[in-house]
Amino acid sequence: MVLVIGALGVLTAPVAVAATSSSASLNVVAMGDSYGSGTGAGNYRPGTEGTCYRSENSYSSVIVDTLRQSGKQVQFTNVTCSGAAIKTLGQTFKDQPPQLDALRRDTDVVMLSIGTTDVDFAGYGGVCIQADCTGAPTKAILSRLPGMGKALNSLLTDIKARSPHAKIVVTGYGQQVTRGENAANVPLDPICDSQVFSDEERVQGNNVSSALDVTLRLATLAAKAQRVDVQFVSPYTNSVNLQPEFAGHSLCESAPQFYRGFDALAPGQEGPDAVLHLNQQGQAAMADLIQRKVPVLAGSAQP
Repeated sequence: MVLVIGALGVLTAPVAVAATSSSASLNVVAMGDSYGSGTGAGNYRPGTEGTCYRSENSYSSVIVDTLRQSGKQVQFTNVTCSGAAIKTLGQTFKDQPPQLDALRRDTDVVMLSIGTTDVDFAGYGGVCIQADCTGAPTKAILSRLPGMGKALNSLLTDIKARSPHAKIVVTGYGQQVTRGENAANVPLDPICDSQVFSDEERVQGNNVSSALDVTLRLATLAAKAQRVDVQFVSPYTNSVNLQPEFAGHSLCESAPQFYRGFDALAPGQEGPDAVLHLNQQGQAAMADLIQRKVPVLAGSAQP
């Protein structure tokens, strides 16, 4: 999975730069789950609302649009689908062909968001919201992380075999709810009520988010040691702190918040599928982060 778009510099020699930047096309494939598809970010491709939720506001779509605006020729295939798991990428899912079938030998970049469905992160979040996720539920999801990491390592090896020259960008999920107290004097979503997320649920829930991030990071490092060209791009700088694009923008922090809360349950909205997912601003921030971290996606003339 590849992410985030930064500001473009002013072109002082537009004709020469445009000729260089468009000299070769970039073959980009976006694959993975709801965070990659942009569930919660609106503006869904026809036929995907209520199923895969492929948003034109997803970070991969935003990055591709920026590359094209900079003069780069980009072939873009988006097979992301809400609810996808590592094991379903090689299977027909929601009447869609296997996502892995989108990979070709000439694929240049693969943007991949995957892992939460494998550990039932959404189900865990639901327990936090509706009941109490401290204790046994937290231990249960943490126990699933090592298996997910091993499966991701195998997936990355499979992607390399199918697309041997591709740069694989794996993206993280970030911190959905602030670890601390609610921000004062800022309009907050009802999900921030202490009856929904208690102080201890925020602590343990954030420990799960951090552990998920560490698992993804270690799996990509293991794959890199096996000569897979993979890079992990995360809203976290480490297991606690966030990248500047995301710092202060978890739910219940200073506005604007980058994740959907109970606003997703309002009439005409996506419903539970979008709760705790990145909104349009969050997807744009992820695009910015990816472009800052991954030169080939930065809108430059690099091949």
